[in-house]
Amino acid sequence: MGIVEAILLSVITAATPLVLAAAGELVAERSGVLNLGVEGMMIMGAVSAFAATQITGSPYIGVLAGIGAGVLFALLFGFLTLTLVANQVATGLALTLLGLGVSGMLGEGFLGMQGIKLQPITIPLLSQVPFLGPLLFQQDAIFYLSIAVVAGIHWFLFRSRAGLKLRAVGDSHASAHALGVDVVRTRYLAVLFGGACAGLAGAQLSLVYTPQWVENMSAGRGWIALALVVFASWRPWRVVAGGYLFGAVSISQLHAQAFGIGIPSQFLSSLPYLATIIVLILISHNRRMTLINTPASLGKPFVPDR
Repeated sequence: MGIVEAILLSVITAATPLVLAAAGELVAERSGVLNLGVEGMMIMGAVSAFAATQITGSPYIGVLAGIGAGVLFALLFGFLTLTLVANQVATGLALTLLGLGVSGMLGEGFLGMQGIKLQPITIPLLSQVPFLGPLLFQQDAIFYLSIAVVAGIHWFLFRSRAGLKLRAVGDSHASAHALGVDVVRTRYLAVLFGGACAGLAGAQLSLVYTPQWVENMSAGRGWIALALVVFASWRPWRVVAGGYLFGAVSISQLHAQAFGIGIPSQFLSSLPYLATIIVLILISHNRRMTLINTPASLGKPFVPDR
């Protein structure tokens, strides 16, 4: 039971940044914006959180710094694509490359430093429940935030008037504009929220998952989060299920090596990305359902009347 508990704890830690980044991107895509810069926002969140924590000694300030870095990069993306109407795909790719480069430069002075880990929050009584207690009620604040964020997104999209407007913008921005909805403002807010989630996901990497700074430590998780949104068919709770599935695949390589399974380490390291490819292939066979759930104006620019 101890081994199973340790494995599940590892899966939860590995899945949390995927869930957060994918949830934020889901909101952006629901508004009709495709932001391929998730990887760049995550890595900037990671280096900003680690640096702020080292400077102040408080991991909670580090978390805020990570969120702020993600929002700033999202604001840059929004300015280029929503205000200047630049191509969203090219801008997102450029944002990722920019984030990888800037993070490497900013984090150079923090290489090799011992990190300050964000300590778990122990919930009285519930944390003493056998097996489930350590898994669910002795986790860090970012884990609880990830669940709260997904629950909030679900309520917002399907139970609130503002969520209805956002979905309307994603389905047909021209119709939403004709009804008086501020399309650009709605998309800006969705993109900024996605950036905040990606920055928080990056902070989790450098403060919880591996409390240290390593260049390119996001290791493609932003791209996995993008695939996870499609895998979840743009549904919030499916993001959680998919995130934990991908997290289990990611962590399996470490435990396979620990158990002495004779599989090349290079193959095990490629498992998360191989799983991403398999998922995308399976989704392609269900194209009809995917097209029904896909926002009709995804990736299309909106130019307001002058």
